[in-house]
Amino acid sequence: MKPTNDTDPRLGTLSRRLGALLKRHGRTLSTAESCTGGMVAKVITDVPGSSGYFMGGIVSYSNEAKIKLLRVDRALIENHGAVSKEVAGAMARGVQGLLRTDCAIAVTGIAGPDGGTEQKPVGLVYIAVADRRKIRIKKFVLKSDRDGNRGMTTALGIRMLMVLLKS
Repeated sequence: MKPTNDTDPRLGTLSRRLGALLKRHGRTLSTAESCTGGMVAKVITDVPGSSGYFMGGIVSYSNEAKIKLLRVDRALIENHGAVSKEVAGAMARGVQGLLRTDCAIAVTGIAGPDGGTEQKPVGLVYIAVADRRKIRIKKFVLKSDRDGNRGMTTALGIRMLMVLLKS
């Protein structure tokens, strides 16, 4: 599966399945996004009735937004970088606390085509999904263009939360 943009029908199918799962479990969701620029929230809210479980999202593209809005510790960004598992986890917990939700999806990465380094190449993303009890964070190195990397990150985040909810 290689979503190429936010209108890919596979993203709609995933978001409908996630919505059904959230409703079945009586859970609420929030999102914290950097490299996807709000795409996760967009595909979730494309589903009619999503207002019953989706409480909102924060697009924290800058480090200052991560710090001020999501209360990510500045030291995490300074020590690990904005694109790191530590920051992804802090973003997830931050948005959960801010919007008082049961679950969260957080993404941070380098969508491209610029911005990569040898240590952190274009396509590097960290995705964190959380519920009240646990958090799972995964690293991916995607090999597409900007739209493809953003679409795949969105799909992976939704799938990861679905797996967490089923566990």
